[in-house]
Amino acid sequence: MTSSPYGTAESHDRLARVVREHAGRLAASLIQVTGDFSTAEDLVQDAVLVALKRWPQEGIPERPDAWLFTVARRRGLDLLRRQENYRRKLARLRWPPDDGETSEPDERLRLIFTCCHPALTQEAQIALTLRVVCGLTTAQIARAFLVRESTVAQRITRAKQKITRAGIPYRVPDHEELAGRLSQVLAVIYLLFNEGYLSTAGQAQSHDLADDAEWLAALLDRLMPTEPEVAGLLALIRLHRARTAARFTPEGTLVRLEDQDRSLWDHEAIAAAAALLTRAIRRQRPGPYQLQAAIVACHAEAPRWADTDWEQIVLLYDMLLHLAPSPVTRLHRAVALRYTRGPRAALVEVDDLAPELDHYYLFHATRADLLRALDRPDEARTADRLALELTTNPAERTLLQERAAS
Repeated sequence: MTSSPYGTAESHDRLARVVREHAGRLAASLIQVTGDFSTAEDLVQDAVLVALKRWPQEGIPERPDAWLFTVARRRGLDLLRRQENYRRKLARLRWPPDDGETSEPDERLRLIFTCCHPALTQEAQIALTLRVVCGLTTAQIARAFLVRESTVAQRITRAKQKITRAGIPYRVPDHEELAGRLSQVLAVIYLLFNEGYLSTAGQAQSHDLADDAEWLAALLDRLMPTEPEVAGLLALIRLHRARTAARFTPEGTLVRLEDQDRSLWDHEAIAAAAALLTRAIRRQRPGPYQLQAAIVACHAEAPRWADTDWEQIVLLYDMLLHLAPSPVTRLHRAVALRYTRGPRAALVEVDDLAPELDHYYLFHATRADLLRALDRPDEARTADRLALELTTNPAERTLLQERAAS
């Protein structure tokens, strides 16, 4: 064992990172052998809980993967000893797997593509992957979808059952099958990055989840180098991450884009991501991730807030709405519209979204900004309070509390 105390936030983050790094591969191997998502996930969760209880006192073992596997295997044999078929399968397991050539990236991709099988609904595919492969909680996924937690739980349960009943194969699909699953795989990686970039789970951001998302996007880009949307998503993630150093104050408060110190941005990373995006766009197959990356590039490449090309951003949002209409995209477009047609016109656009976004915190936070710009401070404070009730991110809550109290 590697002994170390776990009394600090940094130590807890390291512990959580080690667990997450190895839990995905363990789940993939158990699913491959048992053919049962629920059984495999239960075994992994049991092993993780034991690790989180024992490692803070005992230290992280030299081989965390083997340690977790041993616990999961023992638990599996205890639970399944009456089921001879499973018992034989589990007894044959070794760690690492016999096919020593199989790498963790291959395992994670296989599991993602299995979860994103076309026999499942799109919502079920994404929810199942985020839960089983990426380790997000049901509550985190529900917030990402803007739906009830019970709805997500039902989707995940039904998806697992369908995969087991239909005998859906655990593999990366053949090349001709990839395109049919690509949009769901990209959606999973995108939602994973969003959760890491601005967490809904009680912390300002999760570098681990953001790292995972970038790593998976880069892995997918190597697998499918001619797909512009894959490159577009990778560019989008890297453009966002290039500005990370300026997003929070030392106290952990979120810094709005217009107030960020742009000298802290990683301008080399911005240039490299913009070049990646340019190569994707040259394939002349525009898609939502390329357009979102182009919007972020407009912000990232502006030397100052005053230099932002808002006309271009509104145009890009118009194109994005044509390809992938959504109320959230309309909300973001309204923010850009403020700087081309003024806050009054933008507020009209935002207010039209109330039936769809009334339970979304950014809807109310955006309204508060516009109301404040129109010299309606009382209404702005009310909107900030509504936004505050709807977000759990501590950095956003601090910012909203300061605004609501002003």
